[in-house]
Amino acid sequence: MALVWVWFARPVSHLPHTLMPTPRIAVTNARKQFPGVLALDGVSLTLAPGEVLAVVGENGAGKSTLMKIVAGVYTPDDGEVRLDGEPIRFRGPAEAIAAGVSLIHQELNLAENLTVTDNLFLGREATLAGALRVLDRRSMNERAVGLLSRVGLPESRAHMRVESLPPGEKQLVEIARALGTDVRVLIMDEPTSSLTQKETEQLYLVIDALKAAGVSVLYISHRLAEVKRVADRVTVLRDGRNAGELAKSEITHDNMVKLMVGRDLKQFYPKVHRTGTGGAPVLSARGVRFTGGPATPADFEVRAGEILGMAGLVGAGRTELSEAVFGVRSLVAGELLLNGGPLRVRSPQDAIAAGILLVPEDRRLHGLVLAEGVGFNLSLPNLDKLGSVLGVNRREEAQLHRTWIDRLRVKTPSAAQPVGLLSGGNQQKVVYGKWLARGPKLLILDEPTRGVDVGAKAEIYALVDELAGKGVAVWMITSDMEELLGMSDRVVVMHEGHVAGELAGTKLTEEAVMRLATGGPAT
Repeated sequence: MALVWVWFARPVSHLPHTLMPTPRIAVTNARKQFPGVLALDGVSLTLAPGEVLAVVGENGAGKSTLMKIVAGVYTPDDGEVRLDGEPIRFRGPAEAIAAGVSLIHQELNLAENLTVTDNLFLGREATLAGALRVLDRRSMNERAVGLLSRVGLPESRAHMRVESLPPGEKQLVEIARALGTDVRVLIMDEPTSSLTQKETEQLYLVIDALKAAGVSVLYISHRLAEVKRVADRVTVLRDGRNAGELAKSEITHDNMVKLMVGRDLKQFYPKVHRTGTGGAPVLSARGVRFTGGPATPADFEVRAGEILGMAGLVGAGRTELSEAVFGVRSLVAGELLLNGGPLRVRSPQDAIAAGILLVPEDRRLHGLVLAEGVGFNLSLPNLDKLGSVLGVNRREEAQLHRTWIDRLRVKTPSAAQPVGLLSGGNQQKVVYGKWLARGPKLLILDEPTRGVDVGAKAEIYALVDELAGKGVAVWMITSDMEELLGMSDRVVVMHEGHVAGELAGTKLTEEAVMRLATGGPAT
């Protein structure tokens, strides 16, 4: 199958949008309702050939639902979708792909036990001539190498099993798979959520090449800085409706935020409830080494009433260190102290019993039971508080559900709604709620707002600030520099598995963080 720029040789992205007589995609008054939730209420948008249109909005605004309608995953209850002027009503994603419309999901859909090449051509394998339909491995491998090179992956990955790849490379394989079709419209739902900065820059180059080839891109992201980098226009959704549109010259962080949340976000990074100085150490790590970790021991402490930020490049060992404190990994040297006394953590159960709670980086894999309801997930780690010899007190359980759904403003039709059907931000709120119900002494947040929209971020920041103000020690691991500098009272920086330094006050700057993270001195 030819590469996409062979099929779309003449660049069209330079033509003004107003001169496009026939949009590549035109959605008119799309409406979609699920049990208890009106996801879309008369949404419209247009997408020109060779244009990148970013669709932004808070979690639950209807972005993913709209994209799934365009890609044939859902059928609209009302409204119309046109592809190059012709009405379409796909009966499934296969029909959409055959028509040139491909969706890259936020959550990866790869067969982990197969090779990268097998995944790139799954369902459309090349075969040799003849009745036996033998796979043409040579042809697929050659095409796989070409696709991987377009997303910046070496050809050696073609023969590797997907399960052996890091998350960022899996995301790039997903993108490469979409590029292997005769794509006219490429829909990207949070494509950089698992990518490093280098991988993200490579994705930008891929998008630029697609634009030049006349391919249209629908781009969903909560990272507004990257929206400004890639988008020709922005369509904003709020509560399932169109909230506004921004031309290229109007795309700014403030303009997008105002349309998304309907208000200005003042004090986005609040420090209302805490002094920033912190109290006595809640957790002290002295000479800690752990299974699978570096030979260099780690020393740091988290104090009551403060937010300790932890920075470092991908692979620096921040997540692994938090897993050791939480009991996922075994300590092989050093000691942990909790409120000055010895702490022995042999499992997550020990950590939870001690009041040390972890909001993990991958909420879907490690933080939630996706097939179960919101209430089930809130109850699961709190059964010891809800039960007795007679079983679970259903009245107290229902009250716990109401309390945390209301307090965290989880958008769900009921506590019985499977948590896997919620938006990413609302899933994250459920993870917070299940732990906050226990009253943590130390709350570990690993990438606390990954895949969360700007409005939900503000709510999470206010909640974390309030917790610290009540004396909870907060250890926040984040790759978001604005979040790190805006929320942290102190920052510990890791480099290649060891603590490279600590920054606070006027010394806490982006330049100082990056110097330490890359192995240099703080000053």
